[in-house]
Amino acid sequence: MQPDNVFENFQRDISYRILRCEDGIALTATLKDVFHDIFIEVRVEPVSMRISSAMVNFLKHPAEHCPEIERAMAALVGTVIGKGMTRRLFELFGGSEGCGNIRTMLMGLLPLALNAKAAAGIQDRDEMLEKIRRELTGSCIGYPQAGRP
Repeated sequence: MQPDNVFENFQRDISYRILRCEDGIALTATLKDVFHDIFIEVRVEPVSMRISSAMVNFLKHPAEHCPEIERAMAALVGTVIGKGMTRRLFELFGGSEGCGNIRTMLMGLLPLALNAKAAAGIQDRDEMLEKIRRELTGSCIGYPQAGRP
């Protein structure tokens, strides 16, 4: 028997994908739960890391106004993935005019473009991981600055 309160047995799945394409890097994300089925695609120019296109498609949403976040997605175009990106995501997707789910999806998705750029052209996994480590040094606890134990 199903519980009356869906949050007594709730599951949310988020997945990310990176694809190389003719015009750069295509990043996609999906979020699915009992209330949502959301698809995001962001295209990134690999040299500048500038977002060239961004779209969201709500296949299922709990409130009639949810798809209005498309305006904020359009404003994401031109944003450079790197320093200041988190602040930009909070500006566009925070507060009463924002969407926490879209912000969460993008915060996990967009940094993958940095990994894709760092790994470009490398087929050997160990070599790829070493290059990613060098490229991302200082970006998080996993890739500390030199001299840190």
